[in-house]
Amino acid sequence: MDDRFTLALIAHDGKKDDLLRFAREHLDVLRELRLVATATTGSLLAAELGLEIERVASGPQGGDLQIGARIVTGEVGAVVFFRDPLTAHPHEPDIQAVLKVCDVHDVPLATNRASAEILLSRIEEISHRR
Repeated sequence: MDDRFTLALIAHDGKKDDLLRFAREHLDVLRELRLVATATTGSLLAAELGLEIERVASGPQGGDLQIGARIVTGEVGAVVFFRDPLTAHPHEPDIQAVLKVCDVHDVPLATNRASAEILLSRIEEISHRR
């Protein structure tokens, strides 16, 4: 069994480049983690950065809900979700469900670069103590 900390990565289309830049700057930390991502985001990060990422369905096809289920079961320890708040999303209820389960299950959630920086630095600190 893989005992590494599990981080979920999600990014709306308008934020995928931002997540890619963020991930590139934090490759060393991300390589130490178990990563799960929605399909398109995970494929982009794997292709561009060579990261090993488990991919679930795309967000609009239920990937957000798949990650939400893993939060509920304790399989995901934190989420980085670069949301695009200025664009309408037809799967908005699924997006809200991810945010809700993070709150209900006390799972850290970063929805922008500033909060992702803080979250990842804390994950790195915890991972090095193991």
